[in-house]
Amino acid sequence: NNFVIERAAFTGVEIGWLHTVREIPGFLSFAVVFILLVMREQFLGLLSLVTLGVASAVTAWFPTFGGILMVTFIASVGFHYFETVNQSLQLQWISKERAPQVLGWLVAVGAGASLVSYGALVATWQLFDLSYNTVYMISGGACALIAVYCHFAFPTFKATPQSKKMVLKRRYWLYYALQFMAGARRQIFIVFAAFMMVEHFHFEVQQVTALFMINFLANMIFAPLMGRALGIYGERNILVFEYFGLMIVFLA
Repeated sequence: NNFVIERAAFTGVEIGWLHTVREIPGFLSFAVVFILLVMREQFLGLLSLVTLGVASAVTAWFPTFGGILMVTFIASVGFHYFETVNQSLQLQWISKERAPQVLGWLVAVGAGASLVSYGALVATWQLFDLSYNTVYMISGGACALIAVYCHFAFPTFKATPQSKKMVLKRRYWLYYALQFMAGARRQIFIVFAAFMMVEHFHFEVQQVTALFMINFLANMIFAPLMGRALGIYGERNILVFEYFGLMIVFLA
């Protein structure tokens, strides 16, 4: 948000277009079933991380509306395809009984990694007078290098044979509706709230980062607890609790 406002003079209109383009690969992520006809899920996940990392690394090289749209689209392809196979592999490799708790742990670990990254950014942005290019190159490069390392360091684990066709069923309508609303929620709240902090309240990089740090710290604490609660109270009750809480946040 700071980068696109300071370097490319984005307004709410441009950030809206940016995130519209960013969601196209997400909408098309169902096509992963066709890619899996010629590629293993594990390799596709790592390849997607390399794509995400490289595109993120060069973001500062394209400080124009068209350039940022281009690198964001490529990064989004990597992100969404990784997330798709990541969730699939998690559910294949974790037993059904332990899945809620282990998935909660994984969310907490991811939040912890984000907390370290954001903490480093808060501590060093002004201290070392970092540039956007430096931050993008280090973070994107680290993502790509870790993915390459994992490809060579870990064996190809056996995966459960997957159905290679689209599955759409009327009885899943509620799940589809929840996914649709979750996407709308993210666009309206997450995207424009953070942008508003920079454009309207003039938050600097380290201030925006500190806000995200608070969020990830909360995830680290509560994700494992929610995973455990999921196993006790069931999906429906936890979703009701989540969406009721979001209603309060949006109204505020």
